[in-house]
Amino acid sequence: MPQEIELKFIVNPAALDDLRNVLNSLESEHSEARQLLNIYYETADNTLRRHDMGLRIRGADGRYEMTMKVAGRVTGGLHQRPEYNVDLSKPELELALLPAEVWPEGVTPAVLQDQLKPLFSTDFSREKWVVTYRGSKIELALDLGEVKAGEVSEPLCELELELLAGETAAVLELAQQLVTQPGLRQGNLSKAARGYHLAAGDAPREIKPLGVLHVAPKATVEQGLEGALEMALAHWQYHEELWVRGSKAAKNAVLNGVGLVRHALALFGGIVPRKASTHLRELLMTYEALLAQNLQAEELAYSPESSQAKLALTDWLVNRQWQKFVDEKDRARLAGSFKRFADTHLSRHAAELRNTFQRPLGDAYGDRLPRLVRETDSVRLLAGVYDDAVTLPWLDNWQGLRHAITTRQQVEIEHYRNEAISQAPFWLHSGK
Repeated sequence: MPQEIELKFIVNPAALDDLRNVLNSLESEHSEARQLLNIYYETADNTLRRHDMGLRIRGADGRYEMTMKVAGRVTGGLHQRPEYNVDLSKPELELALLPAEVWPEGVTPAVLQDQLKPLFSTDFSREKWVVTYRGSKIELALDLGEVKAGEVSEPLCELELELLAGETAAVLELAQQLVTQPGLRQGNLSKAARGYHLAAGDAPREIKPLGVLHVAPKATVEQGLEGALEMALAHWQYHEELWVRGSKAAKNAVLNGVGLVRHALALFGGIVPRKASTHLRELLMTYEALLAQNLQAEELAYSPESSQAKLALTDWLVNRQWQKFVDEKDRARLAGSFKRFADTHLSRHAAELRNTFQRPLGDAYGDRLPRLVRETDSVRLLAGVYDDAVTLPWLDNWQGLRHAITTRQQVEIEHYRNEAISQAPFWLHSGK
């Protein structure tokens, strides 16, 4: 099945004219805007959604196309996923035209066809520029319109860079040029994801606490590194979306996501040298400095500094930029067991926490807060190799201490400090 690789940006409507000027300045094959209507289908029990699949019919100029997208990988705003397209003579589903390997076990196309109904639609104009960049062919599509489910809708104002032929690195490099001016915000929500949310009632999106990283049972250290950074980037982008939509409380969650990126880089710093992430960390520091100012959400989210930082992290992950800086010994360590890595480092970070908070600190708790955040972030990136039933209560006591210090509740500080330092280890090779 063909692989779709595209990078998505939300466009600030106020920057549309400037963006068009930039796109028109590119040496490209330009196509005037044309209207596209897309109908997305689903069953009453969300069969496709449960299998991370999306099915639509797109109509334009009397021609129709059925598209099935299946589970892939989303890193930042870069979507990499298999898709299959079929031309239709009329706007009606014909699932039999899709290849058999599309369907998960237990899903029968003939049965599914009778259960599928229109769920939501996207109606937008698309203007395109096709460029050849670094030997790769890339389509830039500017989409303006709306996504609608029943009586609920929200506007679409997006720029998509899709790789038609060549290397993913070229897409990311071209994007770096585009984000040197304000107006673009790297987005990881697809049109379909937004449509499903509207169809489910458009409930307010809630702030999510930082969770625990879970990896595959036999994951390597390198897979742990990738998972940690992807988790941090997703947390950052999700809450940036909430902040732009009006949730003031989401700003602190954005800060937590960016902090988790830095702490993940430090956690794996014994294998991946600092010089591998120098540029990335500089961009993160610049972004955090702006975040500390009293800027409006849109001003920061659509700034070049914000876009450049997220795009650099996406590039670092997708192209595994650290591999250029590690030797054979470090490559062997990266290929080793993440479980063993976690056990070793859980002991180290827990010891640092105990040593820091072994005794009451009086008025000095605030000075220790950055260390508390760093060490607990490291634990949450390691603890997922064990069951949540034992890891989450252990983390909750340290999180309670963090909240008490932040809110200056002295009685609560001592309660959680005593609870936290008296906890038994939940990991192996703890020395107990």
